[in-house]
Amino acid sequence: MKKQFAVIGLGRFGGSICKSLVEEGMEVLAIDENEEKVNEFASLATQAVIADTTDEKALRGLGIRNFDHVIVAIGDNIQASILTTLMLVEMNVKHITVKAQNDYHEKVLNRLGADEIVHPERDIGIRIAHSVVSKNVLDYLELSDEYSIVELGAGTTLHGETIVGLDLRAKYGCNILAVKRGDNIHVSPRPEEKIANGDILIVIGADDDINRLENQWIDEP
Repeated sequence: MKKQFAVIGLGRFGGSICKSLVEEGMEVLAIDENEEKVNEFASLATQAVIADTTDEKALRGLGIRNFDHVIVAIGDNIQASILTTLMLVEMNVKHITVKAQNDYHEKVLNRLGADEIVHPERDIGIRIAHSVVSKNVLDYLELSDEYSIVELGAGTTLHGETIVGLDLRAKYGCNILAVKRGDNIHVSPRPEEKIANGDILIVIGADDDINRLENQWIDEP
């Protein structure tokens, strides 16, 4: 059975989520105050409606509490984001994800009871910073304040080395989750797996440990 999603706010972030969910075959209700944006998604989403989600009556009229997951992607209007989230929580919506504008906004959303809070602009900034600082970092995903997953390009230093020989867990407190080689991905690689120049190592670990790994061990691909 398809999951039902509602996306509130059809700006760049919300619109992107809406399109991706539709591509995944999900049922999506697209909501925005702006008629032009709603018209843009009318032929894409399962349903697209013009609504002020700070109006409790309007929100209830959409049957919002029946959706499996509601994503609040309201842009710069923090007050509208907070009021909408508050009402969704009071309606006992099953799962609520909210876009936060800053740390203060996030604190308020946490207190209100949002299930998940995302910082798309901040997260993109972190990814760009990591890729600029280290040529080895090809991508970066923050799991928490202390742990991350990174894609590291394996250079000539690693060519011919085996997973067990590298012993990342003992030396750096990191683990190799997978090795990407061309179009192939080796998940949970065998201990005897050999690394080749140009491979991409998907590594998980504490940020400090990953930084040590980048700086002391991996050369430029």
